[in-house]
Amino acid sequence: MPPPTHTYPSHAPVRLSPVTEDGYFLVSASKDGNPMLRNGETGDWVGTFEGHKGATWGADLNPAATHAATASADFSCKVWDALSGEEVHQFQHKHICRVVKFARAQEGLLATGSAEKALRLFDLHKPDAEPEKLDGFPSGVRCLEWAQEDALLVLSCGSHPGMTVFDRRTLKEVHKLETDESVTSIEIDPAASMLTSCDGKVIRFWDPRKFTEVKTHTMDFATESASYSREQGRFAAGGEDMWVRQYDFATCKELDCNKGHHGPVHCVRYAPGGETYASGSEDGTIRIWNTDPVSEEKEVAE
Repeated sequence: MPPPTHTYPSHAPVRLSPVTEDGYFLVSASKDGNPMLRNGETGDWVGTFEGHKGATWGADLNPAATHAATASADFSCKVWDALSGEEVHQFQHKHICRVVKFARAQEGLLATGSAEKALRLFDLHKPDAEPEKLDGFPSGVRCLEWAQEDALLVLSCGSHPGMTVFDRRTLKEVHKLETDESVTSIEIDPAASMLTSCDGKVIRFWDPRKFTEVKTHTMDFATESASYSREQGRFAAGGEDMWVRQYDFATCKELDCNKGHHGPVHCVRYAPGGETYASGSEDGTIRIWNTDPVSEEKEVAE
């Protein structure tokens, strides 16, 4: 396999923005407490968000890529101006903040999940107001995703199987999605056509409108993260074996296997359009891979 397009130090998770007037961007969490913003296509460094006093476990960009949010072991979530790198807001939690996610359709709405077994919703237009809070989960919130034009929230808890879907307005449970083991990754693709989750060795694909299971694929190793590209008709996955693989969605046939990481792969995400995808590993690097390396080899040869 040809080498990845780019590789650079950081830590999972990895989040990519939609395409903006200036292209699309990538934000990554970091164990050293210094999350970074990069150009999602070239991998060029844009800036480092400095101010956390502990590892950052989660990071996200708003749809316009004008603001970033980070979740940290210092019991805080910070919101940053992605253009200047300046801190805009800081929201204290009572335990480690593990995950943060901007709403897609409702500008200024931010959700966080923490090790104190709680979900919080912040209105960035009213940053001093008390956030809405939902607590009492069986363990800390591990994964979080918005669904159905931000009307619903899908989350998983650290050591417990399954995913729970909540109504955004009432914060009441409306669906329960069953899995065999705890869920380590939740993704809804940009077209909102597929919800992809990982638990143990199983990758599950769900209809995000009906929350019914579409299909499953069982890997040979524990898989931490998977991502689906509607445009390419593929999905990518990575986990304990340190390799990043791509599959044809219709047949689940393995298309390629990318070797290069030297630690478990914690996060895999396709870029907008699916022409590349990024993987973040315990080895402290993020790699950007070409979705169709065979085509690239032919183009170079010509």
